[in-house]
Amino acid sequence: MEKRYIDIHAHMQFSAYDADRAELLSRTQSEGVQVINVGTDLAMSESAVALAEAHEGLYATVALHPADGEQDFDRPAYEALAKHSKVVAVGECGLDYFHLSEDTARSQRALFIQHIEIANAVGKPLMLHIRNGKEGRSAYKDALDILREHARVKGNVHFFAGTLEEAKEFIELGFTISFTGVITFTSDYDEVICEIPLDMIMAETDAPYVTPAPFRGKRNEPIYVQEVYKAIARIKGIDEEIVRAQILANAQRVFGV
Repeated sequence: MEKRYIDIHAHMQFSAYDADRAELLSRTQSEGVQVINVGTDLAMSESAVALAEAHEGLYATVALHPADGEQDFDRPAYEALAKHSKVVAVGECGLDYFHLSEDTARSQRALFIQHIEIANAVGKPLMLHIRNGKEGRSAYKDALDILREHARVKGNVHFFAGTLEEAKEFIELGFTISFTGVITFTSDYDEVICEIPLDMIMAETDAPYVTPAPFRGKRNEPIYVQEVYKAIARIKGIDEEIVRAQILANAQRVFGV
């Protein structure tokens, strides 16, 4: 396949695609879109790896999602999966404070550190999921503190929704920042996109969620990542082809795809 775009965070293994996954894969490949399918528990991580094994241009990550941190974490199983040649990162892991108690904060921190230790052991980057809560406590600040103490690898901050200063702190640690189709229908992230360097930006869909304009109301899919590239180019005032080539180069540098 001709590799023109990459969606660095999607979930093509999810049940939303069970009825037409073969057609979806055909559309994705015909558009030259590579995809990193992201694990959220052991079964979804294994499914992402199986898809990657079977298809050119597909890659996988493995993890237990932080919001599911009360589940048993089979660390040896995740670490074994993480060694697979088509697994390009450990994640999505991190901190999700949207529904938070002190007990879940502790369990999420412990789970995050275990994922970081796996990434350190296998020498692969992190795919971070960080979501602030309703009470004002910053998951971004807490994640930065944990990364500074424990991480020996870099990675990407998926679906970034923090401040410009937080984005700059992640970039100082060597982490790229990725944006979804949300940037096609809100200007909330324009300042961050304008101010951070293009070589530290990634594009993603988080499919099947957050479908970009002009496809809102439909199920999201990886080919729509092209709309995210266009939005980044528009917001930064840079030629679309330059943005396309640089984001591909960024993914090669961080994930080795």
